[in-house]
Amino acid sequence: MTLHGFFLSSAAHRLRIALNLKGIAYDTAPVHLRRGDQRGAAYLALNPQGLVPALEADGAVFTQSLATIEWLDETRPEPPLLPADPAERAHVRAFAQVIACDIHPLQNLRVLRYLKKSFGQEQPALDAWARHWNAEGLATCEALLAGRPETAFAFGERPGLAEVCLVPQMGAAERFGLDLGPYPRLARIRAACEALPAFAAAAPARQPDAPPPG
Repeated sequence: MTLHGFFLSSAAHRLRIALNLKGIAYDTAPVHLRRGDQRGAAYLALNPQGLVPALEADGAVFTQSLATIEWLDETRPEPPLLPADPAERAHVRAFAQVIACDIHPLQNLRVLRYLKKSFGQEQPALDAWARHWNAEGLATCEALLAGRPETAFAFGERPGLAEVCLVPQMGAAERFGLDLGPYPRLARIRAACEALPAFAAAAPARQPDAPPPG
C-alpha cells in the first residue's frame, strides 16, 4: 500500500492511525500541500479532487479518509474500528462526522487560503475563524459523550473510528491556539490514545515529510 498525504493534514493523519491500528505496513508518498503538489497533473491523475489522502491498495486508488477507513475495516476487519451493534455504529459514525464533516472542512488549508485571498483576512482573523469552528465542534463531541458510561476510550475499551478522527482534530485545534480545557473527557481520551504506539507513530512530527525540529 502507498499512502499519499501531508504530515500536517488531519485527514491523512486519520488514515495513518487506522493503518497502524490494524498493523498494516504502507509506503509514504508525501504531497506538499503548501507548495501546491496536490494541484500537479500527476497527483490530479491519481485523485481528481486534489486533496489528501489517497491510498493506493489492491490495484485501486481510494480517496476521502472516512470512506477509505471503512473500506479498510471491511477488507481487513481485525481489529475492528466500528462496533458490531448497529446502534453503536451509528453513534460512532455521528461522532466521527461531527469532526470530519463539520469541523475539518471549515478550517482546512484551502478554505483559509480562500478567506485570505478573496476576503482580505489576515492570519489573526483566520486563526480566530478556525478556533470558533473547532470550539463549536469539540463542544458537541464532549456533549455526545456526556451521557455515556466512563470507558477507556470514547465508545468502549479500545480505540476505533471515533479516536481516529478525534486525535488529529485536537492537534489541529491546538495549532490554531484553542484552549482545550473545556473538553476534559476528550482530553483524557486523547492522552490515552497518544500513549499507544499506533497513535504515536502516526503523529505529524514523526512523518518523513515533517521539517526537522528547531
